[in-house]
Amino acid sequence: MTVVLVHGNPETAAVWDPLVAALREAGVTDVVPLSPPGFGAPVPPGFSATVDGYRDWLIGELERLDGPIDLVGHDWGGGHVVTALMERPELVRSWASDVLGIFEPDYVWHDLAQAWQTPGVGERHIAAMLGGTPAAKAERMVGNGISPEVAERLAAGQDEAMQACVLRLYRDAAQPAMARRGEALGRLAARPGLAVLATEDHFVGDEALRRRGAERAGAQVAELRGLGHWWMVQDPNRGAGVLLAFWAGLDG
Repeated sequence: MTVVLVHGNPETAAVWDPLVAALREAGVTDVVPLSPPGFGAPVPPGFSATVDGYRDWLIGELERLDGPIDLVGHDWGGGHVVTALMERPELVRSWASDVLGIFEPDYVWHDLAQAWQTPGVGERHIAAMLGGTPAAKAERMVGNGISPEVAERLAAGQDEAMQACVLRLYRDAAQPAMARRGEALGRLAARPGLAVLATEDHFVGDEALRRRGAERAGAQVAELRGLGHWWMVQDPNRGAGVLLAFWAGLDG
């Protein structure tokens, strides 16, 4: 079994470090964090940084890995998981995502996303959010609930390339773009799926919206009550626990 982790915005693979440690302590040693272009990895020449661009990037990465693969996505990484497996579900043994609500037809993008989707406003906002000294960037991440150790590692990867990719990705994903992609959510039922539902995550739709998305995708729901958007940092042992329980069920 190979566990593949895909993170989102404004992150690098360092966001998974606490969860990886918890998984390894439980005996899961084959863990592969994948960094999307612009989010801790270089942006290849000509890369579009669109929803479909990241979908195709992830499909290519999965094709190069030995299976069976248990794929886990967080934030936009969870979005990339969904769009990739709508096209190529056979690439994995199982999948997990914490953003199924964004594919529901009545999902409304959060205030930050709407700012980034607005020309001029988005450029100013993302420069302020991801600019400045490493210490200032880390301090902002700590204010959002990230531990200081992880925040420092994330800040090191928050550069101008990430800023540009954030704007391109969110503008391409402005509604109704995600709702249209969500029409194919049922394709995910071709492989066992898990919807990770952190109850205090207010970026990805309310609980009812996320449960509806999970039902359409044929996914189990693992509730992380009291945890927020960065559940894998806030309580990595609980996060690892729901994933391990899900994978154990696949083994019978």
